Amino acid sequence: MTAVIYARYSSDNQREESIEGQLRECKAFAEKNDIQIVGTYIDRAFSARTDNRPDFQKMIKDSASKKFELIIVWKLDRFARDRYDSAHYKAALRKNGVKVISATEKISEGSEGILMEAVLEGMAEYYSAELSEKVVRGLTENAYKCKFNGGTLPLGYTIDSEQHFQIDPLVAPAVLEAFKRYAEGASMTEIAQEMNAKGLRSAFGGKIGVDMITRMLKNRRYIGEFKYRDIIHPHGIPAIIPDELFDRVQRRMASNKKSSGET
Repeated sequence: MTAVIYARYSSDNQREESIEGQLRECKAFAEKNDIQIVGTYIDRAFSARTDNRPDFQKMIKDSASKKFELIIVWKLDRFARDRYDSAHYKAALRKNGVKVISATEKISEGSEGILMEAVLEGMAEYYSAELSEKVVRGLTENAYKCKFNGGTLPLGYTIDSEQHFQIDPLVAPAVLEAFKRYAEGASMTEIAQEMNAKGLRSAFGGKIGVDMITRMLKNRRYIGEFKYRDIIHPHGIPAIIPDELFDRVQRRMASNKKSSGET
């Protein structure tokens, strides 16, 4: 029989090595069962809770070519962690004469196999949902303590060893100056040019543009507000910008929004 291998890892604590391990075990399974491997499909840093995976979709499409009869996965949760997606795509594959098999999970061909496969897929979905709930609980607990929950760190702040926001004494004055300059009438383009001239860069190392200035001037973290979902702490982090200055900036931005645009 002919087969392709589908391997996947999500972005949570997994690396390229996990792909190599999946491929190795799938190839060993194929060799043991006299199955010819004719291709591989790999999705890196994609969750199986969604079907929006480039190589996964390409594999489903390619199944219509009749060039392979099997899809070998390391475990069924590599294929999908959503029971609806699993059933939907397996039905589509069956129409093309293709079956999904696991290299490490022993599933019989009879009625017991149908039940076992359903149990394994249900456990995969349960694990995925439970993991998501644990992550949200952890982030929520951090939020109550005003700890950094990841994402892009606002210019002018650093994070200490306990994940709390601290003012960056080297960069915060430039942020304060940017707010003052805008409140006094400077354009966002001028402010971006001035910050770049000072050698300041974005969190990703690139030059500061007007879009970044717009987000910065709207960011309520600069007045000390910490927010995560419905959790808001008005004075949860050290403030760089006084409330009065922040309000003046918002009024000018609102006024300029009514015009044809700002440069």
